[in-house]
Amino acid sequence: MDIVINNIKINYIKNEIGSKTNIIFLHGWGANINSFMPVINEVSKKYNVYAIDLPGFGLSDEPSKDYMVEDYSKIVLEFINKLKLDNVVLIGHSFGGRVIIKLVGALKFIPKKIILIDSAGIRPKRSLKYYIKVYSYKFARNMLKIILGKKKSYKIIEKYRSKVGSQDYKNASLIMREVFKNTVNEDLKKYLSSISAPTLLVWGENDIDTPLSDGKIMEKMIKDSGLVILKGAGHYSYLDNYNQFIRVLYKFLEECD
Repeated sequence: MDIVINNIKINYIKNEIGSKTNIIFLHGWGANINSFMPVINEVSKKYNVYAIDLPGFGLSDEPSKDYMVEDYSKIVLEFINKLKLDNVVLIGHSFGGRVIIKLVGALKFIPKKIILIDSAGIRPKRSLKYYIKVYSYKFARNMLKIILGKKKSYKIIEKYRSKVGSQDYKNASLIMREVFKNTVNEDLKKYLSSISAPTLLVWGENDIDTPLSDGKIMEKMIKDSGLVILKGAGHYSYLDNYNQFIRVLYKFLEECD
Protein backbone atom coordinates (compact mmCIF):
# COMPACT_ATOMS: atom_id res chain seq x y z
CA MET A 1 0.00 0.00 0.00
CA ASP A 2 1.00 3.64 -0.43
CA ILE A 3 1.13 6.76 1.69
CA VAL A 4 2.15 10.25 0.49
CA ILE A 5 4.67 12.08 2.66
CA ASN A 6 6.25 15.37 1.57
CA ASN A 7 4.76 14.83 -1.92
CA ILE A 8 6.57 11.49 -2.23
CA LYS A 9 4.67 8.25 -2.68
CA ILE A 10 5.96 5.81 -0.06
CA ASN A 11 5.32 2.10 -0.42
CA TYR A 12 4.85 0.17 2.80
CA ILE A 13 3.34 -2.99 4.20
CA LYS A 14 1.63 -3.58 7.51
CA ASN A 15 0.37 -6.53 9.50
CA GLU A 16 -1.70 -5.53 12.49
CA ILE A 17 -2.70 -8.29 14.91
CA GLY A 18 -3.81 -6.18 17.86
CA SER A 19 -0.48 -6.12 19.66
CA LYS A 20 0.43 -3.18 21.90
CA THR A 21 3.85 -3.05 20.21
CA ASN A 22 4.44 -1.63 16.73
CA ILE A 23 7.65 -2.73 15.01
CA ILE A 24 8.98 -0.71 12.07
CA PHE A 25 11.59 -2.21 9.72
CA LEU A 26 13.99 0.02 7.77
CA HIS A 27 16.10 -1.65 5.07
CA GLY A 28 19.66 -0.95 3.96
CA TRP A 29 20.97 0.99 0.96
CA GLY A 30 20.08 -0.60 -2.38
CA ALA A 31 17.59 -2.94 -0.71
CA ASN A 32 13.84 -2.77 -0.03
CA ILE A 33 11.11 -4.33 2.09
CA ASN A 34 11.80 -7.76 0.60
CA SER A 35 15.24 -7.93 2.20
CA PHE A 36 13.52 -8.18 5.59
CA MET A 37 10.65 -10.51 4.60
CA PRO A 38 11.89 -13.67 6.38
CA VAL A 39 12.12 -11.72 9.64
CA ILE A 40 8.88 -9.83 9.01
CA ASN A 41 6.97 -13.06 8.40
CA GLU A 42 8.22 -14.47 11.70
CA VAL A 43 7.85 -11.39 13.90
CA SER A 44 4.37 -10.55 12.57
CA LYS A 45 3.08 -13.65 14.39
CA LYS A 46 3.47 -11.80 17.69
CA TYR A 47 3.62 -8.06 16.98
CA ASN A 48 2.16 -5.39 14.72
CA VAL A 49 4.67 -4.97 11.90
CA TYR A 50 5.30 -2.16 9.42
CA ALA A 51 8.01 -1.96 6.77
CA ILE A 52 8.83 0.99 4.52
CA ASP A 53 10.49 1.25 1.13
CA LEU A 54 12.56 4.36 1.81
CA PRO A 55 12.44 7.07 -0.92
CA GLY A 56 14.44 5.98 -3.96
CA PHE A 57 14.19 2.26 -3.18
CA GLY A 58 11.73 -0.53 -3.90
CA LEU A 59 8.36 0.78 -5.03
CA SER A 60 8.67 4.22 -3.42
CA ASP A 61 9.29 7.35 -5.47
CA GLU A 62 12.73 8.91 -5.63
CA PRO A 63 13.20 12.09 -3.61
CA SER A 64 12.78 15.33 -5.53
CA LYS A 65 16.02 16.75 -4.13
CA ASP A 66 19.39 15.55 -2.86
CA TYR A 67 18.28 14.04 0.42
CA MET A 68 20.39 14.05 3.55
CA VAL A 69 20.07 11.44 6.29
CA GLU A 70 17.83 13.79 8.27
CA ASP A 71 15.38 14.00 5.35
CA TYR A 72 14.92 10.23 5.52
CA SER A 73 14.50 10.38 9.28
CA LYS A 74 11.79 13.03 8.88
CA ILE A 75 9.96 10.77 6.41
CA VAL A 76 9.94 7.97 9.00
CA LEU A 77 8.81 10.36 11.74
CA GLU A 78 5.94 11.60 9.59
CA PHE A 79 5.01 7.99 8.78
CA ILE A 80 4.79 7.24 12.51
CA ASN A 81 2.71 10.37 13.12
CA LYS A 82 0.32 9.78 10.22
CA LEU A 83 -0.38 6.21 11.30
CA LYS A 84 -0.60 7.38 14.96
CA LEU A 85 1.77 4.67 16.16
CA ASP A 86 2.97 4.43 19.75
CA ASN A 87 5.06 1.86 21.63
CA VAL A 88 7.33 1.78 18.58
CA VAL A 89 10.29 -0.57 18.18
CA LEU A 90 12.68 0.47 15.40
CA ILE A 91 14.68 -2.16 13.51
CA GLY A 92 17.21 -0.94 10.95
CA HIS A 93 19.82 -2.66 8.82
CA SER A 94 22.87 -0.74 7.55
CA PHE A 95 21.49 2.49 6.01
CA GLY A 96 18.23 1.91 7.89
CA GLY A 97 20.26 2.02 11.10
CA ARG A 98 21.74 5.32 10.01
CA VAL A 99 18.22 6.73 9.59
CA ILE A 100 17.25 5.50 13.07
CA ILE A 101 20.30 7.08 14.73
CA LYS A 102 19.42 10.47 13.24
CA LEU A 103 15.71 10.04 14.01
CA VAL A 104 16.38 9.33 17.69
CA GLY A 105 19.57 11.33 18.23
CA ALA A 106 18.78 14.50 16.27
CA LEU A 107 14.99 14.60 15.94
CA LYS A 108 14.52 13.36 19.53
CA PHE A 109 11.97 10.67 18.73
CA ILE A 110 11.71 8.27 21.68
CA PRO A 111 11.06 4.65 20.70
CA LYS A 112 10.33 1.81 23.08
CA LYS A 113 13.38 -0.13 21.87
CA ILE A 114 15.92 -0.05 19.03
CA ILE A 115 17.61 -2.83 17.09
CA LEU A 116 20.54 -1.83 14.88
CA ILE A 117 21.82 -4.57 12.54
CA ASP A 118 25.25 -4.03 10.95
CA SER A 119 24.39 -0.35 11.15
CA ALA A 120 26.03 2.42 9.18
CA GLY A 121 26.77 5.75 10.85
CA ILE A 122 30.45 5.63 11.83
CA ARG A 123 32.71 7.33 9.32
CA PRO A 124 35.70 5.08 8.62
CA LYS A 125 39.22 6.25 9.36
CA ARG A 126 40.91 7.41 6.18
CA SER A 127 44.55 7.08 5.19
CA LEU A 128 46.71 9.90 3.79
CA LYS A 129 46.59 8.09 0.44
CA TYR A 130 42.81 8.31 0.47
CA TYR A 131 42.79 12.07 1.06
CA ILE A 132 45.41 12.65 -1.64
CA LYS A 133 43.21 10.70 -4.07
CA VAL A 134 40.04 12.60 -3.07
CA TYR A 135 41.53 16.08 -3.27
CA SER A 136 43.35 15.27 -6.50
CA TYR A 137 40.03 14.20 -7.98
CA LYS A 138 38.28 17.38 -6.79
CA PHE A 139 41.06 19.54 -8.23
CA ALA A 140 40.90 17.72 -11.59
CA ARG A 141 37.09 17.96 -11.63
CA ASN A 142 37.15 21.74 -11.06
CA MET A 143 39.83 22.22 -13.72
CA LEU A 144 37.76 20.24 -16.24
CA LYS A 145 34.78 22.50 -15.61
CA ILE A 146 36.92 25.57 -16.26
CA ILE A 147 38.54 24.16 -19.42
CA LEU A 148 35.64 22.22 -21.00
CA GLY A 149 32.58 23.77 -19.43
CA LYS A 150 30.04 22.17 -17.12
CA LYS A 151 28.23 19.99 -19.68
CA LYS A 152 31.25 18.35 -21.33
CA SER A 153 33.14 17.91 -18.06
CA TYR A 154 30.09 16.24 -16.48
CA LYS A 155 30.17 13.38 -19.02
CA ILE A 156 33.87 12.75 -18.42
CA ILE A 157 33.46 12.89 -14.63
CA GLU A 158 30.51 10.46 -14.67
CA LYS A 159 32.43 8.04 -16.89
CA TYR A 160 35.30 8.10 -14.40
CA ARG A 161 32.98 7.62 -11.43
CA SER A 162 31.29 4.66 -13.10
CA LYS A 163 34.66 2.91 -13.29
CA VAL A 164 36.04 3.63 -9.83
CA GLY A 165 32.94 4.21 -7.68
CA SER A 166 31.41 1.70 -5.30
CA GLN A 167 28.80 -0.76 -6.57
CA ASP A 168 26.10 1.12 -4.65
CA TYR A 169 27.10 4.32 -6.43
CA LYS A 170 27.26 2.66 -9.87
CA ASN A 171 23.79 1.13 -9.50
CA ALA A 172 22.12 4.37 -8.41
CA SER A 173 20.27 6.91 -10.56
CA LEU A 174 21.74 10.40 -10.91
CA ILE A 175 19.76 11.87 -8.02
CA MET A 176 20.37 8.83 -5.82
CA ARG A 177 24.10 9.13 -6.49
CA GLU A 178 23.95 12.59 -4.96
CA VAL A 179 21.94 11.22 -2.04
CA PHE A 180 24.52 8.47 -1.61
CA LYS A 181 27.35 11.00 -1.41
CA ASN A 182 25.39 13.13 1.07
CA THR A 183 24.53 10.26 3.39
CA VAL A 184 27.61 8.04 3.29
CA ASN A 185 29.90 10.89 4.30
CA GLU A 186 27.93 11.98 7.37
CA ASP A 187 29.42 10.82 10.67
CA LEU A 188 26.64 10.20 13.19
CA LYS A 189 28.89 9.35 16.12
CA LYS A 190 27.96 12.56 17.95
CA TYR A 191 24.32 11.42 18.23
CA LEU A 192 25.01 8.04 19.83
CA SER A 193 25.39 9.27 23.42
CA SER A 194 21.96 10.92 23.29
CA ILE A 195 20.18 7.62 22.56
CA SER A 196 18.48 6.51 25.77
CA ALA A 197 16.18 3.72 24.55
CA PRO A 198 17.30 0.11 25.19
CA THR A 199 19.33 -0.80 22.11
CA LEU A 200 20.31 -4.18 20.72
CA LEU A 201 23.30 -4.15 18.37
CA VAL A 202 23.61 -7.18 16.08
CA TRP A 203 26.72 -7.59 13.97
CA GLY A 204 28.13 -10.11 11.55
CA GLU A 205 31.55 -11.32 12.64
CA ASN A 206 32.84 -10.99 9.07
CA ASP A 207 31.05 -7.79 8.02
CA ILE A 208 33.37 -5.82 5.72
CA ASP A 209 30.89 -3.08 4.76
CA THR A 210 30.23 -1.84 8.30
CA PRO A 211 32.95 -3.61 10.28
CA LEU A 212 32.50 -5.09 13.74
CA SER A 213 34.65 -2.29 15.17
CA ASP A 214 31.74 0.09 14.37
CA GLY A 215 29.44 -2.04 16.50
CA LYS A 216 31.89 -1.93 19.39
CA ILE A 217 32.05 1.88 19.17
CA MET A 218 28.26 2.07 19.25
CA GLU A 219 28.12 -0.26 22.25
CA LYS A 220 30.47 2.05 24.17
CA MET A 221 28.62 5.23 23.26
CA ILE A 222 24.95 4.19 23.51
CA LYS A 223 24.10 4.10 27.21
CA ASP A 224 21.69 1.17 27.42
CA SER A 225 23.05 -1.12 24.69
CA GLY A 226 24.43 -4.59 24.17
CA LEU A 227 26.29 -6.10 21.24
CA VAL A 228 25.59 -9.59 19.87
CA ILE A 229 28.09 -10.96 17.34
CA LEU A 230 26.78 -13.55 14.89
CA LYS A 231 29.55 -16.01 14.08
CA GLY A 232 30.45 -16.55 10.44
CA ALA A 233 27.99 -13.89 9.29
CA GLY A 234 28.65 -10.95 6.98
CA HIS A 235 26.88 -7.65 6.36
CA TYR A 236 23.46 -9.32 6.12
CA SER A 237 24.02 -11.06 9.42
CA TYR A 238 20.31 -11.46 10.16
CA LEU A 239 19.99 -13.63 7.05
CA ASP A 240 23.40 -15.35 7.24
CA ASN A 241 22.67 -16.58 10.77
CA TYR A 242 18.88 -16.33 10.72
CA ASN A 243 17.94 -18.80 13.46
CA GLN A 244 20.29 -17.28 16.03
CA PHE A 245 19.16 -13.78 15.06
CA ILE A 246 15.50 -14.67 15.66
CA ARG A 247 16.30 -16.16 19.07
CA VAL A 248 18.22 -13.03 20.10
CA LEU A 249 15.49 -10.77 18.70
CA TYR A 250 12.68 -12.48 20.63
CA LYS A 251 14.73 -12.44 23.83
CA PHE A 252 15.24 -8.69 23.47
CA LEU A 253 11.53 -8.12 22.74
CA GLU A 254 10.28 -10.24 25.68
CA GLU A 255 9.25 -7.25 27.76
CA CYS A 256 7.20 -5.93 24.83
CA ASP A 257 4.75 -8.84 24.93
